[in-house]
Amino acid sequence: MTRGLFVSFEGGDGAGKSTQVGALVAWLTGLGRTVVRTFEPGGTALGAVLRQAVQHGDDVDRRTEALLYAADRAHHVATVVRPALDRGHDVVTDRYLDSSVAYQGVGRGLGADAVERLSRWATDDLLPDLTVLLDLDPAVGLGRLTGAPDRMERAGTTFHRQVRAAFAARAAADRDRFCVLDATRPSEEIAAAVRDRVQALIGPVST
Repeated sequence: MTRGLFVSFEGGDGAGKSTQVGALVAWLTGLGRTVVRTFEPGGTALGAVLRQAVQHGDDVDRRTEALLYAADRAHHVATVVRPALDRGHDVVTDRYLDSSVAYQGVGRGLGADAVERLSRWATDDLLPDLTVLLDLDPAVGLGRLTGAPDRMERAGTTFHRQVRAAFAARAAADRDRFCVLDATRPSEEIAAAVRDRVQALIGPVST
């Protein structure tokens, strides 16, 4: 059986990742493909507990924060992502390890290389076939949010600018995996650009 396609969506808060994940899942499903839609942190029962702890619980130090995200990702990959891919199903996730490198590695100052090594170990080196980076000014993205902010959203403008720069640097260093899109473009334009990149990976689409 052919391994499924693995796509991750990355970007700052308010960039529109959930909308674009939904659009891609709908398109792939319409092609007759089986698709697992998921997210990090919290895409499993254990992950929901870890998400609550790391985003809404008591403040934790930066290393504990990075380890909690890594634990969530290890369990997520072992129980959801890899089994689905091995069955030949596609997986589309809202956030993956690039978020940890940007937020904990750069934003929290733990070091991009150190956090990437942790995440690669946690996932047994599983990387997406395509990572869509929705690039947006943090001030615009945070202004789109509703509800009480979580610990990451409260981290401040400088933090979120560092995170944006970290995402951009990762994308520039791995152009084959990343597709960088301006998140201020109309939603359908973004979705069409994502479909073009995905179609290049899965081959011609029958009509």
